[in-house]
Amino acid sequence: MPISDEARYRLHQRLDEVLGAQEAAALMSELPPMGWGDLATKRDVESLGSSLRSDMGTLEARMGGRLDRELRLMTWRLITAMVAVMSVFVAAVRL
Repeated sequence: MPISDEARYRLHQRLDEVLGAQEAAALMSELPPMGWGDLATKRDVESLGSSLRSDMGTLEARMGGRLDRELRLMTWRLITAMVAVMSVFVAAVRL
């Protein structure tokens, strides 16, 4: 059950009386600003991490395959252009 602002205030006042202002402020600063249920656990972070790793792996595989295809296509286009230029050059030299 999340602690209400009123309960938090009362707790701070009581800690002020018992411990002193600095100690109460230090202790209150360690409380989460919302309920404990709203905090992420190690399990939550690990689950998110594994999900992100899986998504990144899928993206890497897709991009790697696409990059490979595009590089192969560009290489063939460059070879074709070079052969065409060389053909024009040879024809010009023969004239």
